[in-house]
Amino acid sequence: MTEFTQIGKILSGKYVGRDVSVRGWIYRKRSSGGVQFLVLRDSTGTMQVAIKKENVPEKAYHDADKALIESAVTAKGVVKEDKRAPGGYELQVTKFSVISFSEPFPITEHQSTELLLDLRHLWLRSQKLTNIMKVRQYLVNYLREYFFSQGFWEVAPPIITQAGCEGGSTLFEFKYFDDTAYLSQSAQLYNEVFITALEKIFVLAPSFRAERSRTVKHLAEYWHLEAEEAFYHNEDNMKLQEELVSYACQKLAKNHADLLEFFKVKPETLAKVSPPFKRMRYEDAIDFLVKKEVKKKWGDDFGAEDEEILTTGLEKPMFIYNYPKEGRAFYMKVNPENPKTVLNADMQAPNGHGELVGGSERIWEYDELMKRIKEEKLDVKSYQWYVDLRKYGSVPHSGFGLGIERLLKWVLNLDHIRDAVPFPRTINRVYP
Repeated sequence: MTEFTQIGKILSGKYVGRDVSVRGWIYRKRSSGGVQFLVLRDSTGTMQVAIKKENVPEKAYHDADKALIESAVTAKGVVKEDKRAPGGYELQVTKFSVISFSEPFPITEHQSTELLLDLRHLWLRSQKLTNIMKVRQYLVNYLREYFFSQGFWEVAPPIITQAGCEGGSTLFEFKYFDDTAYLSQSAQLYNEVFITALEKIFVLAPSFRAERSRTVKHLAEYWHLEAEEAFYHNEDNMKLQEELVSYACQKLAKNHADLLEFFKVKPETLAKVSPPFKRMRYEDAIDFLVKKEVKKKWGDDFGAEDEEILTTGLEKPMFIYNYPKEGRAFYMKVNPENPKTVLNADMQAPNGHGELVGGSERIWEYDELMKRIKEEKLDVKSYQWYVDLRKYGSVPHSGFGLGIERLLKWVLNLDHIRDAVPFPRTINRVYP
């Protein structure tokens, strides 16, 4: 079998003067005086190949002329340094063949957003989305790497559940054989099962929220990195979150400057993300907005405009903590210093990119949990297994959930969260 060399390796400059074979897809093409100039792409990069009519068989030159954008091809030749070529190197071809001819590609310059979303299965080939998916993998790898370095165990809770975690209004309900079930809003309740066995755990899995939101920060299906930690209080929980995010940012800055610069993100900007992050109590955030002439009162949530005002100009995320008890999830522990609030915190990204992480200290005592369930008028039967956890060696514990797409949106300064996931699911889109 022919041994093929990845384009990215050729662009390192170590193959000048050597005979190599490459394979990939035609990214761009032009011709001039008996020479076909094709820019090929593979998963590692793009480079120019020059096919001179006199250097290849007639059929090979004819096929190169006939092949359209996105045709899959192979080429063999000698690598030459050429500053005029994309990437600074060119393959002078001696052999060329077409694996498959493409039909006219339906995506050209200046297409509408809706068309690009309809053709997402093809648009994922673009350099922009290809590079986003690469950064996404690196980001997830570093988040996992940090957890493993801190002695966490990765677990796999169910996606199908009968108990809502974040309120019934955003549950996706469906018929489950002869019963009713929901798609998971969060693995958190199940994550708490593991802390008395493994103590510190995390999970990366999809979560689903039936929110009728049309903002640039919301998806109906997103990837959720969640952690749960035995013997952690809310402040310990916040420290863990800021160390986790800082670790991933610094690793990206150190190891992937080329990808960051593609998105016009300066690596040194991410390198500055380090603990501690700014902390602001909920009531102080309300006061801050009021001073900025925003109409806000105790108990209000923060909208997109509020988040932007609170975070504009920050170099790293910030925490808003101790939100009002009313409107918060039933499992959040009440703040003993101010019973009107709970021991929770949201990590907000700089410059209005939105909430990255939501976390809290959990109610770990049986009587307190039962009281909150009754206050919220929840069906005790649906949560009986969760309540049971408080009967058999319960301990103080905390946890949080991080949205992978939100984090990626901020890290790369993307305009819309839909580009942070291969196939976005929003209120008005479930195709392709």
